[in-house]
Amino acid sequence: MIPLRDSEEISTFPVVTIIIIAINVVVYVLMQFVVFASPNPAQATASMYFHYGLVPYELTTGNIIYPTLTPVWLMLITSMFLHGSLMHIAGNMLFFWIFGNNIEDYMGKFWFILFYLAAGIVAAFAQIMTNPASEVPVIGASGAIAGVMGAYFYLFPRARIKTLVFLFYFFTFIQIPAFIFLLIWFLMQLSSGFLSFGSASGVAFWAHVGGFAFGFVFAILAKLLRREQEN
Repeated sequence: MIPLRDSEEISTFPVVTIIIIAINVVVYVLMQFVVFASPNPAQATASMYFHYGLVPYELTTGNIIYPTLTPVWLMLITSMFLHGSLMHIAGNMLFFWIFGNNIEDYMGKFWFILFYLAAGIVAAFAQIMTNPASEVPVIGASGAIAGVMGAYFYLFPRARIKTLVFLFYFFTFIQIPAFIFLLIWFLMQLSSGFLSFGSASGVAFWAHVGGFAFGFVFAILAKLLRREQEN
């Protein structure tokens, strides 16, 4: 299932959402320039992933096995802006645009920035806990975006998501309630996470699960705070 747009209107221009998307795109493009300019593209790619990506073993033990950032905790932030392929970044940014602008509209720009970064960090720790000795870099914005989706799941469950659905060799467009779309997505991540538990996987499923759960809880607290302020 590929979401194309949602039915929920926004009342403010999504400046932060657009800036975050732009940063991710610029970082990806610059990375491609560096890689293609290198005499050894594969080595240059790996070097950047190990330098700016999140290596659980280095963070949990403090033992640096690859040249990396100092202090080492910065990898929690920089890893959120790295992507492994054009499909990787395109998929992440599509999901972020569809769900992120509504959450920014609801939370306000300042709180949305803090929420996005916090979701990414919590998601990273959720992934680390499943395999703390992993030396494989974790990269991508999907953990933070999962947090945005978790918040959307709570705040806008009745919104409709126009979705592209593939049925073998055919495809169709259907309107799915956000509650159903996001629940299916979350259960897919959870089941895949259990199947890959403790092993190196090409997808950080537990980061998705942790980010989504964090976003859901944060949205509950944000709504309670808004109600108190309105009373």
